[in-house]
Amino acid sequence: MPVHVEKFSFGSIQIDGMVYDYDLVIDRGEVRKRKKKASKRYRDAYGHTPVSVEENIPWQCRRLVVGTGAEGRLPVMPEVQKDAQLRKVELVVLPTKDAIAILNRGDLHTNAILHVTC
Repeated sequence: MPVHVEKFSFGSIQIDGMVYDYDLVIDRGEVRKRKKKASKRYRDAYGHTPVSVEENIPWQCRRLVVGTGAEGRLPVMPEVQKDAQLRKVELVVLPTKDAIAILNRGDLHTNAILHVTC
């Protein structure tokens, strides 16, 4: 069942009536906290903890949308793009506001990683 994002502002997102104040992963309609510990070692190189292939990326989809935050500052490592190509998953990287517009179309074959701050 697709999720519906009702509100988004810097530091907060509301999905299906629940408010979250941390980064999220949406995997086949299930919402969970993004566990970025595996990517923290790249923080100094990127100035921010990027999305890396070491994370639990929700690849079981046709399209993976990465919302890069209110100002689009979340980096996505090149290896993620390569992995998406190998898996034949369309990777869409854009600011979270624009990512939400794609998610709210209700496509069951779209998963997401959403950054809720910068």
